[in-house]
Amino acid sequence: MITLSLAEIAEVVGGRMHDIPDATAQVTGPVVRDSREAGPGSLFVAFVGERVDGHDFASAVVEAGAAAVLGSRPVGVPAIVVDDVQAALGALARHVVRRLGTTLVALTGSAGKTSTKDLIAQVLRRKAPTVFTPGSMNNEVGLPLTALTATEETRFLVLEMGARGIGHIRYLCELTPPKVGLVLNVGSAHIGEFGGREQIAQAKGELVEALPPAEEGGTAILNADDALVRAMASRTKAKVILFGESDEADVRAENVRLTDSGQPSFRLHTPSGASDVTMRLYGEHHVSNALAAAAVAHELGMSADEIATALSEAGSLSRWRMEVTERPDGVTVVNDAYNANPESMKAALRALVAMGKGRRTWAVLGKMAELGDEALAEHDAVGRLAVRLNVSKLVAVGGREARWLQLGAYNEGSWGEESVHVSDAQAAVDLLRSELRPGDVVLVKASRSVGLESVASALLETGAEGEVAGR
Repeated sequence: MITLSLAEIAEVVGGRMHDIPDATAQVTGPVVRDSREAGPGSLFVAFVGERVDGHDFASAVVEAGAAAVLGSRPVGVPAIVVDDVQAALGALARHVVRRLGTTLVALTGSAGKTSTKDLIAQVLRRKAPTVFTPGSMNNEVGLPLTALTATEETRFLVLEMGARGIGHIRYLCELTPPKVGLVLNVGSAHIGEFGGREQIAQAKGELVEALPPAEEGGTAILNADDALVRAMASRTKAKVILFGESDEADVRAENVRLTDSGQPSFRLHTPSGASDVTMRLYGEHHVSNALAAAAVAHELGMSADEIATALSEAGSLSRWRMEVTERPDGVTVVNDAYNANPESMKAALRALVAMGKGRRTWAVLGKMAELGDEALAEHDAVGRLAVRLNVSKLVAVGGREARWLQLGAYNEGSWGEESVHVSDAQAAVDLLRSELRPGDVVLVKASRSVGLESVASALLETGAEGEVAGR
């Protein structure tokens, strides 16, 4: 973070200084919420959680060199005390972002946010120093913590924004006002919480509403292939740039195909030129992500050739997202177990089939969470798609939702051994260990709460160490 005195921080967050012998002492290190990350000059943010109270670690972080604690009560060591720690953290992030004047790029969408954010960051950092959201730290705490890692050298700040309801993205934009706003898609993720796709569109569109007008440099980048996203153009005064495979898109892809290993290749067209891209990532769904990243990069001054080169060399920066590992025996494990929704599940199945041409394919799938009344239909549809794509074997893992996956496969015509239901991850591991053959391709995917990454880990331990591809 940029250097700030404790007195300045207290003023910014509306806090009261306690046990601070020198108010001019400066925070020169990072702002952290994990006491293990505290070090010389850092500011430790003490949250009270369900199981852990950060204030209990106050003495330890100061002993580790932290300049002070930002908390909700005095702790016997240098501290800035506020009524609402989360609000104070947000206020500090807003102050730092405004002071830096860096170009802030924000993105949201129902699927592909993290993969696209990683692509944008890898492209932009070819041009100038770039700070971006690590993993999926896209909420009211993770977003300001990310923003506070920016320094005077940071030119681009790329922030992923998630939402659990109406008003969430509006709030995040108030903390870190974006200049460039990207909306990827409106899908079924969290539809149970929102109540419908129209409500999801309302929430996601808060991003473009927060952008400055075109004459002040505001730019809204919208998916031309998603009608609900494209309609958001009417909700902003910013310049509108469309991306997608539509002929009307400003940044588009032509001649899209998958290589024999399942990696997308296409001709990238931008308003300033065209260039060829062959990605290291797996699955055709990454074409849309790449076009979104290209649109951002083009608006920020990069040429088509520069963008194409960066996209072709970009890898996966976040764990368990189409993470491809080949075992020494030729079994390929695709760990996409970080999260799942209907759109990403279907994209992963198509990627599996593309990667598995001429080989046996296994789809080890579990529950997609937060689908509300649509849960039965959506799980049924995924099971049916696995059969239509000729996946060799579907392994549905877990309880009710997994049975719906298998039921969909059964109703689509999978009456033999092409689909099976198992009770838990260990049962899936036992089945795979007994039946996998060299050359098989295994996709592992479910919502994060299911924990199916343990299946992928067990399979890789079984096959000894392999080489991780696409990273």
